[in-house]
Amino acid sequence: MGHRYRALIVDDERLARKDLRSLLADHPIIEVVGDADSVKSAAELLQSQKPDLIFLDVQMPGESGFDLLEKYDVQARVIFVTAFDEYALRAFDVEAMDYLLKPVSPERLRQSIERLGHHLEASSENRESLKYADTMFLTLNSHLKFIRVSSIVCIQAAADYTELFLTDARKGLTAKTMAEWESRLPANHFCRIHRGTIINLEHVRHIEEWFGNSYRITLDHLTEPVTMSRRYAARLKERMG
Repeated sequence: MGHRYRALIVDDERLARKDLRSLLADHPIIEVVGDADSVKSAAELLQSQKPDLIFLDVQMPGESGFDLLEKYDVQARVIFVTAFDEYALRAFDVEAMDYLLKPVSPERLRQSIERLGHHLEASSENRESLKYADTMFLTLNSHLKFIRVSSIVCIQAAADYTELFLTDARKGLTAKTMAEWESRLPANHFCRIHRGTIINLEHVRHIEEWFGNSYRITLDHLTEPVTMSRRYAARLKERMG
């Protein structure tokens, strides 16, 4: 059958969880290993089941789906399933793989699951690690460009793409994923500070505390600071001594 995804459904509505389970039954590559009605119960299942994929509701009593991603080390791919479309931009900011609106249509769910195959194919390719002095040849804003690794100031998730911000003030979209960037970039120069953000440590100018135990980082060549989520703060502090 090939690769199967162990999936977790997180939604405070029992009928919504039941309906999604029923739809997923038509997709043999998805194995639902559990469902949760809150962030707390989802966190417990993350530890015990270690899913590859989470179908995650946004609005739940007490804590939201975004709180789950902020508080816990979620390695699984995330597909948001919600009745509200106003969270779409924030969902892609945390590198969600897709955003489905309730009631979920079978065709829209099929398209989302097809993306899993593309992500798996991309992540399974053999890629060499990059050195800081290397030059890459990649498609940026639909044009092939030579990009020096050292010229990358920041990388941010942008739906199915990632957006590069460079030292010469250029920026552009490329089809590479955040996971690919994190695995290939030299770890002594680049650090992930958010599910949707990787920064070049050489260009860190200032770090300040921000709301909700998060931080804002000012980078050279960027007009606006970037946000570091609290669960990545300890990692960055360790890296920067």
